[in-house]
Amino acid sequence: MKTIILRTASTYLLPLLLLFSVFILLRGHYLPGGGFIGGLIASIAFILHGSANGQENTKTLLRIHPGFLMPVGLTVAFFSGIAGMVLEGKEFMTGIWFKDPLPVIGMIGTPLFFDIGVYLVVVGVTLTIIMTISESS
Repeated sequence: MKTIILRTASTYLLPLLLLFSVFILLRGHYLPGGGFIGGLIASIAFILHGSANGQENTKTLLRIHPGFLMPVGLTVAFFSGIAGMVLEGKEFMTGIWFKDPLPVIGMIGTPLFFDIGVYLVVVGVTLTIIMTISESS
């Protein structure tokens, strides 16, 4: 039974959980966290919204099929890995860093883009699996 309290809470929790998942993603290459944990938190936000408001409402909120995020994330992670080979002639997965840090994020480099790719893959895989299971039951 979906109560009005759960529906209202999930509406307010969705943006907060997504913001928290981005925070975990951005702090991941300095401290514990990163793309995997941030992606799981983002998936939990959408799963909570889907269980409270229905999967169809959540699908319209997503606007794209979550399965599309998997190849996009893999592409971002792959290009972050070969950037060191192409730009500096070094080994695969060699980190390249911009010269100046950004005020909130800090140093930007290929490890952050790798984490973003992992984030997208985790969100895509988890939401595809959960939505497929919920449609079949």
